[in-house]
Amino acid sequence: MKSQIIVLDFGGQTCHLISRRVRDLGVSSEILPFTVSLDQLRNLNPKGIILSGGPASVYEVGAPTIPKEIVDHCVSKKIPILGLCYGHQLLAKILGGKVAPKTSKEFGKTNLTVKNADGVLRGLKPIEIVWMSHGDQVEALPEGFEVYASSSTCPIAVYGNSDTNIYGAQFHPEVRHTLSGNQILANFIIYICQCEKDWEMKSLIPILIQKINDQVGLNGQVILGLSGGVDSSVAAVLLHNAIGDRLHAIFVNNGLLRKGEVEQVQTSFKERFGFKNFHNVDAEEIFLSRLEGIVDPEQKRKIIGFTFIEIFEEEAIELGEKFPNIKFLAQGTIFPDRVETAATSNSSSKIKSHHNVTLPDRMKLELVEPLREFYKDEVRRLGRELGMPEEIIVRHPFPGPGLAIRCVGEVKKEYLNLLRDADAILTEEIQKTGIYNELWQAFAVFLPVKTVGIMGDFRTYEYMCALRIVESTDAMTANFAKIDWDLLERISTRIINEVRGFNRVVLDISNKPPSTIEFE
Repeated sequence: MKSQIIVLDFGGQTCHLISRRVRDLGVSSEILPFTVSLDQLRNLNPKGIILSGGPASVYEVGAPTIPKEIVDHCVSKKIPILGLCYGHQLLAKILGGKVAPKTSKEFGKTNLTVKNADGVLRGLKPIEIVWMSHGDQVEALPEGFEVYASSSTCPIAVYGNSDTNIYGAQFHPEVRHTLSGNQILANFIIYICQCEKDWEMKSLIPILIQKINDQVGLNGQVILGLSGGVDSSVAAVLLHNAIGDRLHAIFVNNGLLRKGEVEQVQTSFKERFGFKNFHNVDAEEIFLSRLEGIVDPEQKRKIIGFTFIEIFEEEAIELGEKFPNIKFLAQGTIFPDRVETAATSNSSSKIKSHHNVTLPDRMKLELVEPLREFYKDEVRRLGRELGMPEEIIVRHPFPGPGLAIRCVGEVKKEYLNLLRDADAILTEEIQKTGIYNELWQAFAVFLPVKTVGIMGDFRTYEYMCALRIVESTDAMTANFAKIDWDLLERISTRIINEVRGFNRVVLDISNKPPSTIEFE
């Protein structure tokens, strides 16, 4: 199935949100780098194109751009274009307008004065709240364009040409701070591009299964690294539905998992899902020995990633001797994984490395990533359509490197055991109150800081536990959850009373951005 809306990525951190909002409207979308060729676009034959924001200035030497022939092609084929922020400025420049830096910059919520409630602004009120983030702005319009809206410091905040169906908006309709952002995007996607609603999980499952079969073939066998998290679990069940016992699930116990997780994963997949080829590898000792003395978070991620691949490869070689048709490696990579590793544009910033998106050249296996275009909540909806139990579907996200990145600084078995116990208490208390499913993530963090406390008549000098509890829809942005103080007190009291080694519990009240959800 070809995507109806193509989003060209110019390096903006909210680029993924554009594609996400398109899907929320029921329309398929895909993000491509701005370096996409005209021939590629011709083959894709989209119904509309959106140019994302980005950190560069359009007049800088080497600034990201697209050839004018792409714009000309869209005009000739009646493919509407919408430029947002940097894309708004770039379109104006390509078409003969003028972009310049301004001393009056706009960041945050801004009042937008709508002058022409048509096109992308169809049905909007005279004054709207939008989210601006720019220093440059369009100073002069290309021929044939008109101003649709302005702000107090940006006279050309929205422009358009109804004949060519090219529009630009200086603000970000994809973020929720722009109150009518979804309506603006719907105006472009549904009203102007006339897209059909084709993004529905139920109808996507047979398409995904067909894609897996097309790639793997009738006799191909697949190995998959199963972590027990939502992504790898849904990927495993989807693959099992597609190819049955030709799927080999390898579960590596790296010693960095949550309390009771090893037993839970084995029971779920061997007994509940009927996986015939389930392979359990106990590698706790080797992971912990290699992490000894390591404090840098990126170094920890890389060590865990390389060690996982090494162990996985050893197991794959052993399986390959028994099953010569194993030619494929499946992963539960989802779209935010690729965004945060800057896979959609060479103008994007890498936030962190992920061991599930980088493989060494020596692994002679072809990648199968059935979830690579999905966001977490979409993966959950897919799991429900596959008939998976709710306790797996709603489970909070868990990072590939496991508790190693929730154990700040050096990773020791002693620290991990404290962390597991505290994390289990936090999860249990949140589940008791019935708010677990309302939260994106809730987890404990081990802080290698000792503080003074008093227990009974004795002075203690023990470690600190942090609680991270956030709300989100796609993990790309997140707010700390404002949960009940009595609940927090119960959690804190239980951790201090029941986990010998912690005498202080603190709450992280930072949002993403500027912070990340995980500590490391």
